[in-house]
Amino acid sequence: MEKSKDELKVGIAQIAPVWLDREKTIEKVLSYTTQAGDQQCELVVFGEALVPGYPFWIERTDGAKFNSRIQKEIHAHYLDQSVQIESDHLNELCLLAEQKNIAVYLGAIEKAPDRGGHSVYCSLVYINQHGNISSVHRKLMPTYEERLSWATGDGHGLQVHSLPPFSVGGLNCWENWMPLARTSLYAQGEDLHVSVWPGGYHNTHDLTRFIAKESRSYVIAASGLMRKSDFPTSTPHLDSILKNCSEFLAKGGSCIAGPDGNWIVEPCIEEEQLLVATLFHQKVREERQNFDPTGHYSRPDVLQLKLNRERQNCLVIKEG
Repeated sequence: MEKSKDELKVGIAQIAPVWLDREKTIEKVLSYTTQAGDQQCELVVFGEALVPGYPFWIERTDGAKFNSRIQKEIHAHYLDQSVQIESDHLNELCLLAEQKNIAVYLGAIEKAPDRGGHSVYCSLVYINQHGNISSVHRKLMPTYEERLSWATGDGHGLQVHSLPPFSVGGLNCWENWMPLARTSLYAQGEDLHVSVWPGGYHNTHDLTRFIAKESRSYVIAASGLMRKSDFPTSTPHLDSILKNCSEFLAKGGSCIAGPDGNWIVEPCIEEEQLLVATLFHQKVREERQNFDPTGHYSRPDVLQLKLNRERQNCLVIKEG
């Protein structure tokens, strides 16, 4: 049966990486994208920094110790396993997205050649249903110890994409607490908001519903998992990382809230699985009747937001 033009089927792949192994983690991403496509999902979302993984070692190995041999060696390994889009690391995923006619939001650690090639960014990559990378949003401000590993991003990827009948945009982790970052997406017409997280019910159980109520949009919160068994035995300094480590370093918490703030999918914890739901755009239009934060309920004559989407670089070359 032909689906209604007013609905969208979405999937959240709540999975763990094969930590700091780019190729094997991408294999898992391909597998879950295939599963989502086979279930007629038109969008599948993965957690923050999934490929090749979140820098869990920092808080477990005295990450703030200056000039530490351990920190240097693990960080170098992190760079080796990070994603460089220009080196075609995501090509297979792009081809699969086109084949399955499915859009993908993927959290990745991006090694950016346009900034010298030796710093990494926590990036949210959007691949459209034609298999094209439409935006790469580098996290504006890494949170706390993340700043010992990730560089600060810019506004270039603060973009909203047409995914009929919705307009979809996304933010990384604690960026979702930043009211101006959220507003920049609302004002571009976003009515399906994607938030990605490394994993944690404490991050998603309240903010997901708050953003839904504030924006009168659907909100997808996609979290990762991390278990002791997800660390390959070849991981540098593995014994130090796992010393006194609990079974779960990240417990998931993926969920979906509707534009009225009610749960469509309640938070799921400690399970690796594909969560699937159908979203109905009429619900957005109903809730915008009494509140539209950047539409009829805004006052642009009093309050305005300026967004700089220029890709930042320390080098500007003028030829000739």
